[in-house]
Amino acid sequence: MGDYAIVTTPGPDQVERVFERIIGNSAALESVLDQVEQVAPTDSTVLIEGETGTGKELIAHAVHNASQRCGRAFIKLNCAAIPLDLLESELFGHEKGAFTGAIAQKIGRFEMADKGTLFLDEVGDIPPALQPKLLRVLQEQEFERLGNGRTHKVDVRLVAATNRDLMKMVARGQFRSDLYYRLNVFPILLPALRERREDIPALVTHFVKLFTRRMGKQVESIPPETMGAFQWYAWPGNIRELQNLVERAVILSRDGVLPNPLHKRRTEVMPPTQHRFAAFPSSMTLEDSDRALIVETLEQAGWVVGGPRGAAAKLGLKRTTLLAKMRRMGISRPISFEGAEVFGTAPDGIGPENTQGESRNDDGDSET
Repeated sequence: MGDYAIVTTPGPDQVERVFERIIGNSAALESVLDQVEQVAPTDSTVLIEGETGTGKELIAHAVHNASQRCGRAFIKLNCAAIPLDLLESELFGHEKGAFTGAIAQKIGRFEMADKGTLFLDEVGDIPPALQPKLLRVLQEQEFERLGNGRTHKVDVRLVAATNRDLMKMVARGQFRSDLYYRLNVFPILLPALRERREDIPALVTHFVKLFTRRMGKQVESIPPETMGAFQWYAWPGNIRELQNLVERAVILSRDGVLPNPLHKRRTEVMPPTQHRFAAFPSSMTLEDSDRALIVETLEQAGWVVGGPRGAAAKLGLKRTTLLAKMRRMGISRPISFEGAEVFGTAPDGIGPENTQGESRNDDGDSET
């Protein structure tokens, strides 16, 4: 996870200590931290879901640090980074001679985490043959080391994380349903960075301070166009990508000014809407910029609002949130008059043509 953060306004002393590395105060982030505060005092299993680079390990640490186990071990294992034939040994340990190459006894992660917390990252990568053993230790709090029939009892609080859709894996027979339900006792969904853009300036500032201190450089200014590019980039790699690009920008900085490291990458992965937004004049208000971004994204999506390829998904918004913004800003699909396009405003700010291509559920509402 390194040094990148997610963040909130400090509250009581305990909350401040737990969340001191978490950067931002968006509503989406505050909701996550509220859930951490609710579940941390219990011993319930937590499943942290979210895209790569959203800070799942950091949230797992927060759950542990806010719990009664905070003075005990926090043991972590990335299930995707361990060869399949060694993963069972990493989890449960083995005795000397249990298999070829087992030249000494090995203590597994569950045993290391006794009385503490075990964080299993990328839990969706655990092979089907090993899933029943994981289910057993979660239910019974007991296991056997490889090469030894003696049962070991443990007291471990499990926090798991994944960037995969476990429900789809269950449907495809790739993940046991009983294990999924055992893991999914208290799910926490981390928002993508594009869903909490208001936190980006604080994150950029945090990483600039971090890397200037490490590199012994001085960055005294972040130009508006650079911050604007950061704030409206698509961020497919989320906070991890932001951290890496800020580090690059600090390396390239001269005369105390942070350059825009996105000027080449933007054309590769950023939607044209966001690319053009970064070039808008500094005199444009945030409301004007927001409106222009929404209109351009709608144009790119063919004025389809909902669905996986609709404008709402491209903007990282809920369909209802985008519709509300369109109503407030008076945005509707342009009406063509003899080859010219004129923006028309329906009485409620949105015409039926704007839901073109969306599916409807039984309540008549559009599905996202």
